[in-house]
Amino acid sequence: MDFIILGVIWYSIFLISTIIHEASHGLAAKLLGDPTAYNNGQVTLDPIPHIKREPWGTVIIPLLFYMFSGWIIGWASVPYDPIWARRNHKKAALMALAGPISNLSLVILTAIIIKILLITGFFVKTGTFTFTTSVESFSGLATMMYVAFFLNLILFVYNLMPFPPLDGSKIIELFMDKENAERFSNFINSPMLSIFGVFFALLLFYQFFPFVHAIAFKFLIG
Repeated sequence: MDFIILGVIWYSIFLISTIIHEASHGLAAKLLGDPTAYNNGQVTLDPIPHIKREPWGTVIIPLLFYMFSGWIIGWASVPYDPIWARRNHKKAALMALAGPISNLSLVILTAIIIKILLITGFFVKTGTFTFTTSVESFSGLATMMYVAFFLNLILFVYNLMPFPPLDGSKIIELFMDKENAERFSNFINSPMLSIFGVFFALLLFYQFFPFVHAIAFKFLIG
């Protein structure tokens, strides 16, 4: 498939998936008592507010990464009230969990669609391992479905890792009492720790994600 067309597919699905992830954070926060993201217009599937808030993470870095690697990585964020989060650490943890859960939902939805298209014969297996050569389809639909599956699997697994500033570091507070949650929150909110957290999370992610992907792919195509 043409590099530019494939790039449009990757970027479009990345942007949609990331926006759903962040809007889920904002919606969960509003339902749990913090309307900050909602009042700032971030609880929306409109990409413009998310791009304006994080132009580097939603546009520049993803496109540069695709140019040099052939796939996409990036980020976005929604605002929240840190005072509310400190006073309601379990609610804040549920807010953090909402993002990865939205990506897991997209993984499951995409997998169901792919399975149905395989069963009905719209997708035809060719016997090779990588998805884009394992399945033949019309108009690049197989590629679109697989990119959606793959990207959301990445977002789900990576964001669950327990390193700041990833969602997983906040989700841990679901299992803590208020005193320990406050101590933990003070510890992980260091900017320097966040830099190291992203670095170590990437190192660990690259080690074990291929195994997760292989298992998920075998289920998808098998």
